[in-house]
This record gives sequence, structure tokens and C-alpha cells, in this order.
Amino acid sequence: MDTWSYFYTCLVSVWLHRFYIYSAVAFGIGLWVVIQFTTTRTKRKGEKSHKNPFSPEGTSDKLGNGCAPLQAQEVHVAGVKIFYGSQTGTAKRFAKALAEAVTSLNLPVEVINMGDYDPEDGLAEETSSRNICVFLVATYTEGQPPESAAWFCKWLEEAANDFRVGKSFLQGLRYAVFGLGNSAYVDHYNTAEELFETSSEEEAGGTDSVIDVEDLGNIMGHMKKAKREQELQEGAAGAERREMITPALREALTKQGYKLIGSHSGVKLCRWTKSMLRGRGGCYKHTFYGIESHRCMEATPSLACANKCVFCWRHHTNPVGTEWRWKMDQPELILQEALEKHQNMIRQFKGVSGVKAARLEEALAVKHCALSLVGEPIMYPHINRFVRLLHQHGISTFLVTNAQFPEEIRRLEPVTQLYVSVDASTKESLRRIDRPLFKDFWQRFLDSLKALAEKQQRTVYRLTLVKAWNVDELKAYADLISLGKPDFVEVKGVTYCGESSASSLTMANVPWHGEVVSFVQELARLLPDYGIACEHEHSNCLLLAHSKFQVDGEWRTWIDYGRFQELVREHERSGGSRTFTAAEYTARTPPWALFGASERGFDPLDVRFQRKNKARDILGC
Repeated sequence: MDTWSYFYTCLVSVWLHRFYIYSAVAFGIGLWVVIQFTTTRTKRKGEKSHKNPFSPEGTSDKLGNGCAPLQAQEVHVAGVKIFYGSQTGTAKRFAKALAEAVTSLNLPVEVINMGDYDPEDGLAEETSSRNICVFLVATYTEGQPPESAAWFCKWLEEAANDFRVGKSFLQGLRYAVFGLGNSAYVDHYNTAEELFETSSEEEAGGTDSVIDVEDLGNIMGHMKKAKREQELQEGAAGAERREMITPALREALTKQGYKLIGSHSGVKLCRWTKSMLRGRGGCYKHTFYGIESHRCMEATPSLACANKCVFCWRHHTNPVGTEWRWKMDQPELILQEALEKHQNMIRQFKGVSGVKAARLEEALAVKHCALSLVGEPIMYPHINRFVRLLHQHGISTFLVTNAQFPEEIRRLEPVTQLYVSVDASTKESLRRIDRPLFKDFWQRFLDSLKALAEKQQRTVYRLTLVKAWNVDELKAYADLISLGKPDFVEVKGVTYCGESSASSLTMANVPWHGEVVSFVQELARLLPDYGIACEHEHSNCLLLAHSKFQVDGEWRTWIDYGRFQELVREHERSGGSRTFTAAEYTARTPPWALFGASERGFDPLDVRFQRKNKARDILGC
């Protein structure tokens, strides 16, 4: 191995093993070291040693991993250009951190968004300049570069494969490439950098190259493989797994109002709980299914998810993964702490203006649990035990899954109502909207819907409409409904949760309530076995129900929660042999909750609070 490859072996080793969890400090130090070495070239045998003018006095004799330092001679550098391709803002932040480090070396620096740069006009000129070009590229869904870097990488790939240009078209370019990605993407982890590797194979191979990207890529590939093998060996040996909630994640989620439980769970007070405490109305589940919103606990036993949906309410602060690979808390501990933390949050409303004393007292006795806070609750290996504990406490269960774990759906014991998020109806639109981690995400999605069709208790499709993304797929949605045969289909306009670097959604993507109504009416025409049962205008949401829930001309979409608890106890006492169906615990839907009623889904027992900005109410914000 030549000296440069030896240096990068050391650098990557430090990078992966000592700074595996990214931090701004570690990143800044690592890239600062790169600048030092990319502003020099290797001293050949017989050459005199020259002091590196950019190195501070007293530099350590060794690199961080015990590798001996390289002797180097000065090469004039005019400046540093930092190119970044970012999806969630991480690469952008690191680019700025690097720029500050370069500035401290008294070198001119320019930070460039790849989305605003035309490589055809500018990149070739850098081959004859005295600049160092640093590329920070994130890896996006399916191993692709982020949207802002798509054209740059496409041009680079096409130019490298164009015989009229040749692979040496960037010969002379002095550069470094750093990939950013989430290791949960497994085979696609940091693969966007391979575009640079491919384009640089021939011109980076000489002894005068600043960086041999091909060697770096191969080294990283071998190290990633070795790391996976090590993790498997540690798992087989019973080594203790790491916690899901890192200190940084704990800080971020706590700021968002989460009450964290153990190492992977959480609970949060829903705004509809607060609303109903004040007598201002409940959420759409109150209108559609008769839950008492002030007695509902929003919780999750798994903050991790297998998707990074563009409309995620939590702006992707939660971890991602395709399997459980963390420490695991017992369900008894999770439920006990969830109830305690939820009740403590409820107690804080004592004496608050407008809060009804009777409802505050009722709220302390949790009656419903929405397992849909964030993440993928069905990933939790003890989900069945957790659900049984909730039922034993007389708490109903509304569990939401993102349709990526079909076998877990099949193994799931009866819940009060099982939801599957159907955010798109075609493979391509699902890829763009949910941004799944699984390579076989579409087959998993379809298998999950088939698994739903096997369930005997209440099942629901949850459709989130995003204008310009998935509102034109009526026929495809109808086909998916025929596949999973859900009891109900909730259709809701996407909620805009503010600007986020993790998502490109704007208010323009939020459909008006009238547009949601029109969509549902068109969809109902394609589904002869379904009818529009309920509406909750405040949430910009409507409910399609299977005709079997219309008895003697009356909709029975509400739930008899007492009867459900009786049925689930019988089921448990029989060891699972006593099965029951959704039809056994229905209740009549009140007139005010029906589609077409003048109340538009608002319970007349409460008083609706009108915001100053009425448009937000209409949009369901």
C-alpha cells in the first residue's frame, strides 16, 4: 500500500471507530487533518524534508490511530471550495463547520450548494486552478444522492462514461470526498460517494494524486463489512446493545415536549387532549369512533422507524432502522412510566383557565392509547405483551404501522383497531413520499396489506393526501383497498408542520377541505362496498366505511369499548381459541358525526374555539 493509502487507512479507521456517531467537533477535526494533508504532497525517497507551513507548532508525532506521520513538502494552495449536497441539512452544517476551520488557516474558502452549481461550466476549470475541492455528499433513498445534488452527480456520471470526454477529464483536480449517510441503510450506506469514485478511477491512481478515492472507497467497504461481522459476533456472544435514545436525541425530543421512557419509548400530550379538557372539542377519532380525547394517551414503545416520510411531524429527529438492534426495556416498565408521565402532564392543567374540573378528573384515568406517537411501534419485539398489558388496564389500543413489517402484522394479537398508513398507491410515489429503508419496500407494503386482510378485528387504511404528490392516484388506491379489504378508510389532508430541512413540503402541498371531500367522493364511486360515513372538518378528514357497518340504514362506526374489553378477556382466557370479529363491538354513530351533518363532525356538547386565522382551521392545522 502506498503512503497516501496508508494515511487514509488511518484516517478512515479513526473516522469509523472513534467518531462513528457524527459530531460537529469530530467532523471539524477530521476534515482539518485532511486539509493539512491535501495542501502537501508525499515526500519521495531522497527528497529533503520541508516543514508544512499550515501545521501548528507542536503537532503530535502520530495520527489518532497510531499511524506514523507523513513527511511532506509545501504545495501552494490558492483556496478551498467546499461543495455540499444535503437533504436534511447535515452536509450543509458540516460544510459550514469546515469552512470555519479553513478560514482559521488563513485560506480563502467558498461554500457551494451543488444544486446551484453547473459542473459543466465550472468544474473543469478547477483542474488547472490551485484550489482544493472538498465534496460533502449525503446518501438519500435507494443509494441516490440528495435532490440538490442530483444534477451534479448525473452530469459527473455521464461525463465519466462519455468516450468523447474520457475518464481523465478531471485529471489534475485536487479534491477530497466525504460521504454522509445513515448506517441503517445497510447496502446503500454512503453509496452516493461511489459516483465520485467511478469518475475518478483512472486519474486518481498515480503516485502524485492528492487522494486515491478508489482505495478510500474500497477501504471503507471492507471496514463496513468487518464492522457488520463484528456486530454479529458480539450479538451471538450476548454483548450488551447500545441504547436507542442517544444524548443528542434525548435533548432534541425533550425540547419537542416528549417525555422519554427508558431507552426507546416515549409519551406526549396530544393537542386534542388539551382541547377536550377545555371543552373545545375532540379529535377525529372522537367523531369517527367515539373515543374520549381527554382520556387518550399518545405513546410508543419504539421511537425508531423504517421510513423517513416527507410529512413526518417529528422532522426526523427519531432514529431509523430495519430491525431491532438496541437495548430492550420490559413492557411493564414502559406502561408504568407512560401512565405516570401522562398523568403528571394532565395534573399540570389543574387550575388552568377554561379547563373543566370534571374532565380533568376523568383524564387521570386513561381509557385509550394511541400507539402512533412517532416511530414504528410494531418493531418493538414485546409488542404483544405490551398490548395485553394495556387491555388488562382497561385501555383500548389504536395501533398504527407503516406497512413494512408484514410478518409482525400477522403475529400481532387482537388490538381495538389496527391502522396501516397507505401514503401512496404506486411504487414510485411511495418511494418519494415514505422514503423507506428496505430495498424490497414495495413487496413488504403489499404483503402488509394482505396481512391486514387476514385480521378479524377492526382495520383501517390511513391515506394522507399531499397535493402534487399523490392526489391523482384514485384507481390505484381503489386497487389497494380491494387488496387489504379494510373496514374503514381514513382520508386526511397532510398537516403542514412548518419549514424543515428534512422535507420540501410547503403550504401549497396542503389540500383544502373541499378538495379532500371531492377526492373521497370520487374514490367512493370506485368502491361499491364502501360509503362516506363521517367527516371531521376541523382535522380536514373524512371516513369511508364498509357497508357491513351500516345496519338498518344506520352507520355503526363507533366502538363499544366495554364490549371489546369483555371479548379480549375471553380471548385471553381461552388461550386464543375464542376469536371475535369487528362486528361484535360496534356502536351507533351519532347524527352530528355523520357526513353531511351541519356540525361537520364537531360534537355539539362542546364549544368550538375559532382561531384568528380561520384558514388554519379549514386546512386542519
